Amino acid sequence: MRLEPCFFCSSKVYPGHGITFVRNDCKVFKFCRSKCHRAFKKKRNPRKCRWTKAYRKATGKELAVDKVFEFEQRRNEPVKYSRELWQSTIRAMERIEEIKQRRQRQFIMNRLQVGTDNRNEDDLKEITKFMHLIKAPHGNFEIINKCLFFLFFV
Repeated sequence: MRLEPCFFCSSKVYPGHGITFVRNDCKVFKFCRSKCHRAFKKKRNPRKCRWTKAYRKATGKELAVDKVFEFEQRRNEPVKYSRELWQSTIRAMERIEEIKQRRQRQFIMNRLQVGTDNRNEDDLKEITKFMHLIKAPHGNFEIINKCLFFLFFV
């Protein structure tokens, strides 16, 4: 069973599903749903449609360049059947998928960490700007500064 990628959004097209469009020059385009087919006919650019994988990769929201993706490329070389080869290939596929998932999770966490750092920085700026509203005129400034330090840096 071969799962083809949708030409427009790059999602999987299962056998018997989707739309196949053959152009006059015999180039075959597979689409997962009519939404992708319509967008293709309207000559839309997949890198500008926010719901496609091409957009997510172009804007840096998904992992775009990694050595793991080289293993997923199709190879059209005939190989003589060997049970050991198939077993080792399946084990390698599972291991590659595990590595890919781990790297994608790490990429997402790194992306989210930047936003968290920016929020903490903005909060700290806001507190220092409006410190006169927080402090009492004759209060103990050392205790307040310690509390603020532990609030943001620990």
